[in-house]
Amino acid sequence: MTASIYNPATQIGGETQFFEWVWQNQTYSLAYETRGSGTPVLLLLAFSTVSTRGEMQGIAEKLAPHFQVVAMDWLGFGQSDRPPLNYCPALYRQLLQDFVRARFQQPIAVVAAGHAAGYAMQAAQQPNLFSKLALVAPTWKGPLCAMGAPTPVRDGVRELVRSPGLGQFLYGLNTTPGFLKFMYRRHVFVNEARLTPDFIEAKHQITQQPGARFASAAFVTGTLDPMANRDEFLKVGAIPHHPYSCCHRRTITTSIKG
Repeated sequence: MTASIYNPATQIGGETQFFEWVWQNQTYSLAYETRGSGTPVLLLLAFSTVSTRGEMQGIAEKLAPHFQVVAMDWLGFGQSDRPPLNYCPALYRQLLQDFVRARFQQPIAVVAAGHAAGYAMQAAQQPNLFSKLALVAPTWKGPLCAMGAPTPVRDGVRELVRSPGLGQFLYGLNTTPGFLKFMYRRHVFVNEARLTPDFIEAKHQITQQPGARFASAAFVTGTLDPMANRDEFLKVGAIPHHPYSCCHRRTITTSIKG
């Protein structure tokens, strides 16, 4: 068990621990945080270049007085290990199931955002894993895929960013404070007053951790898309044989624009 100093940019204000996860005979350390007590609720953050469990801080603050809130940094993001793997959906599907079965003794409620919603929907088809499932702005298509870039182009960009030397240089150009502010202003926040120098610097530090470009490149190029198309997304979303789907599954179509 490892505790760390609370950082609002990366944490939710609880106790940080680490889950040792084995994938293809290698062990990786995943950071997760627990806040509050009671019935557990798992918060799954959206994938992004600046992804950390701190993005769930607001939800955690609302839930912690009534539940035990657990938020995890995905492998390749946040405070978790960021190895130079070939990140793929199979990795994250297995990671989610393994973490839930190791950490919880009963079916749990889950709040999942962005691409994490797709993985949660797929995991919900497993028996006795989830009790309730709330999806916040669920997505299944990565940025370049959503922009219409063909597969060869997306694959080429991913491999270029993964390459030594040049890849890190190109990644650095796309994660400068100025570029991050531009992207936040264009896609995330309406109120630019929230984009303070301290906020942008904290996000910039997240992007500059060793190995950060590998999972980020996979997400941006659509390699981590949990579903292949909209029809598959809707089909999985129906969860027809899940025992909780009729009365407990909710989709929250919201935005984090402020």
